Amino acid sequence: MKLIKGKHRLSKILAHYMVLSVLALLCVFPFWWTFVVAISSEGNIFEFPPSFVPRSVSFDNFSEVFSVIPIWSFYKNSLWITVLTVAWKLVFCSLAAYPLSRMKFSGKKLIFALILATMVLPSEVNFLVNFITMTQLGLVNSYTAVILPNVVNAVSILLLKQAFDEVPQDLIDAARVDGASEWIIFWKIVLPLITPWLATVGILSAVEAWNEYIWPSIVLSKPEDFPLSAGVLYLRGTYGSSTRVIAAGTILTVAPILVAFLLTQRFFMRGMDGAVK
Repeated sequence: MKLIKGKHRLSKILAHYMVLSVLALLCVFPFWWTFVVAISSEGNIFEFPPSFVPRSVSFDNFSEVFSVIPIWSFYKNSLWITVLTVAWKLVFCSLAAYPLSRMKFSGKKLIFALILATMVLPSEVNFLVNFITMTQLGLVNSYTAVILPNVVNAVSILLLKQAFDEVPQDLIDAARVDGASEWIIFWKIVLPLITPWLATVGILSAVEAWNEYIWPSIVLSKPEDFPLSAGVLYLRGTYGSSTRVIAAGTILTVAPILVAFLLTQRFFMRGMDGAVK
């Protein structure tokens, strides 16, 4: 009987690993194929069946990227936009989530429901309204126009609200009895306790801001102000383009945020574990 249970458990574990392996392969495949194309110098990249191993390794495609576009300037722009977006999103979303979690006021449930309702709408729906707003404010062709519409979103507010919900109410009540104001409770007591959740929101926001392409292309017209995700388009050229060079530019775009995510994934997992609980 024990042997049968052991075999059943082993088969179940193997089935789980097989499913996870297939999912991992599907996720890694596009990046790997792009990397192979970027470092290859020979062969037809559109042949079938495709080659997943480079026949002749060369880094000339990466060198051409640096010579064709001002990639360091694009890197600086992307970093500046990402840092400011993450910083302001953490400030505004935490300030919005705390009263929804710990304060009592009329209309709280309605406001929270309206915030959650925005999650069903694609971000592209807001482009026209946001562009008109930025134009009326005179912010077009500035980083403020890129950052401002992205400093608040429903997902970040929801995650941080759940984080505030996890803080023991007795701790907050004790602080209020001692005469602490709501600002002191928020800033010095509650906020330090949800650091893993703040890290999670920060990582998600950084990935989103770094990869943002459509909105910066709409509100920025000067090529020197473009972030890397939009600036890489100049690799296409006017009369022709090299798929290998574009693949190299794509790798250079994805690599920094991928490395940053790998280095901070333990904070991300801690935050997501708390959000699930």
